[in-house]
Amino acid sequence: MSSSKKVCFIALSAVIAALYAVLTYVSAAMNLAYGAVQFRVSEALTVLPAFTPAAVPGLALGCFLSNLTSPFGIVDWVFGTGASLLAALGTLAVSRFRYKGIPLLAPLPPVLANGIIVGLELSFFSEAGAFSFANFSPVAFAAGALSVGLGELVVCYGLGLPLIIVLQKMRLFDRFSALFSGRI
Repeated sequence: MSSSKKVCFIALSAVIAALYAVLTYVSAAMNLAYGAVQFRVSEALTVLPAFTPAAVPGLALGCFLSNLTSPFGIVDWVFGTGASLLAALGTLAVSRFRYKGIPLLAPLPPVLANGIIVGLELSFFSEAGAFSFANFSPVAFAAGALSVGLGELVVCYGLGLPLIIVLQKMRLFDRFSALFSGRI
């Protein structure tokens, strides 16, 4: 990758990270960003790896920055960021499967990754808010995975899928794709 391509890749990743963090802080101001019920508006951006691989580090970094203010502290820095990274990689992997040109599966990896990983994270917290692996219970995991997964499903398909359609119509990422693939 040439140095200009690297700079564009890093710049686009940084813009995506900043956008994700800002949108998460907006969601947090409405008490929708952390906890068992989450409707982070920023999660709509998790479809961006369908357009550019620069979204993968951007989403992971944006999640990490967002989780610096999480009430779950360092646990959320690790679990939440890991979930976002896996989700972004999953979205990148399934984005080639399209129906009528639309990557309909792109919103699915964030739903699954966050539902399972954040659900698992939440199951390790006690009623008093203390984190311990001894706190785990299958019921708490199922409840956390279901509630986080449903919130993700609503945001990723309700906002993310329309975002995909709008971005495709605007052809916003076409130039970036051409740059990263060497067609420019």
